[in-house]
Amino acid sequence: MWPFWQPLSPRSEHYNELNTGRILGTLDRLIARIDERFPQANLLQVGRELRQVAHDVALLCHWLRRPLWSVRILAILVGIGMIGIAGWAIQLSLRVELQVNGISDLLQGIESAINELIFLAIALFFLATTEVRIKRQAALKALHQLRSIAHVVDMHQLTKDPAYLFGLHQPTASSPERILSAYELARYLDYCSELLSITSKLAALHAQYLNDPVVLNAVNDVETLAHSLSNKVWQKIMILDMARPGDSVQGDFTVAPIVPNPA
Repeated sequence: MWPFWQPLSPRSEHYNELNTGRILGTLDRLIARIDERFPQANLLQVGRELRQVAHDVALLCHWLRRPLWSVRILAILVGIGMIGIAGWAIQLSLRVELQVNGISDLLQGIESAINELIFLAIALFFLATTEVRIKRQAALKALHQLRSIAHVVDMHQLTKDPAYLFGLHQPTASSPERILSAYELARYLDYCSELLSITSKLAALHAQYLNDPVVLNAVNDVETLAHSLSNKVWQKIMILDMARPGDSVQGDFTVAPIVPNPA
């Protein structure tokens, strides 16, 4: 195990965590690629919305990693005041006169003092976790936005069925318009998968800068959702890749068949 007193090498410091700037740069390039190939597609607007959310996430992560000194100072002052009041109350509870019933009063005073200490410990714990709870609420709100965007991306790939490219689809009056070629459909589905992947990485940034089990569970939920939706996209891409030489494929290319490895 690496000794905690020895600094990490520059290479380890550069590659041991997600880089917010690199994620934003990757997203900007992806949006440019979508704009160049599908300038009229609504998927482009989804990418731009994700970029706005990503900039908000970048600002939020910068805020999450910094201590909230105003909250900490206020919690310390309130905690000191509560300790003083509790000490004064315990002192009053233990003042009994040495009479016949003095032992009974003493026991009652000790019980009262224990109850005061329990309530004081709960109140101090509440004050000590105020900063974490404030950051948790902000992180959960941002994660909710990312979860919603993942579902929106899934809705855009929902009608992109590759079956119509192979002559296996019989359209009806209510069928959606399908005008993409095989190559365009593969690129569109790949863009959807990349948007889901970036959404997952933006969610992971929250757990990187906030060590909270509730936030970590929410991040895992978003990552699981994005991975599940991406698998659906890649199933469609694999259908395009498994085209056989005799299949009827509309578009500007015919996908070569997958040749199994003889080994």
